[in-house]
Amino acid sequence: MSGSFSYRIYSLFFLILFIFCFLFLLLLYTTKTPISLSPSTSSTPLHTSDLWPCPGYTRISSPFGPRSKPTGGASSFHSGIDIPAPSGTQLISVADSTVLFTGFKGADGYTIVLQSGIFQFIYGHVSPQFIVSVGQNIGRGQKIGQVGPKIVPASPQNPYRDSKGNPTNGATTGEHLHFTIKKDNQAINPLDYLTF
Repeated sequence: MSGSFSYRIYSLFFLILFIFCFLFLLLLYTTKTPISLSPSTSSTPLHTSDLWPCPGYTRISSPFGPRSKPTGGASSFHSGIDIPAPSGTQLISVADSTVLFTGFKGADGYTIVLQSGIFQFIYGHVSPQFIVSVGQNIGRGQKIGQVGPKIVPASPQNPYRDSKGNPTNGATTGEHLHFTIKKDNQAINPLDYLTF
């Protein structure tokens, strides 16, 4: 009788252990790490499907990470993702934020930088016709600008040119959004936090 009781105790122990391990693995493989926004902004995680920075355009032509340089002046480490879209395509804010910068920013061309707590959201190769200004508070999902053209007006701060000598919107081979997320000033893979 004591053998049967011991068998039941061991069986129950292993059943509980199995259930615990199963639930742990299920949680581990189905949870994305949400970005926790500062208390003064939204507590909604950024991996919500309606928060894609370039609505209607989800193809990624250049992912985050190491790559071969697509053009002169471009980095071999891609700090964001490139989303091809025609000039004039609407861009939206992925979080409640404040406009930190609008202007020309090196290889990113015309750029909008939004700040939300320890996070920065960088929209590169945008239209030089800015519709937001530095210090402006931006709501989650609010339109902040448009994808810019490849060829832009000449500017002394813009050294980038195409093969015909035309000034380009930073280091670019075509119209697209270059989207970067920085956490504590370090670039992180946007696809770890956003879905589409």
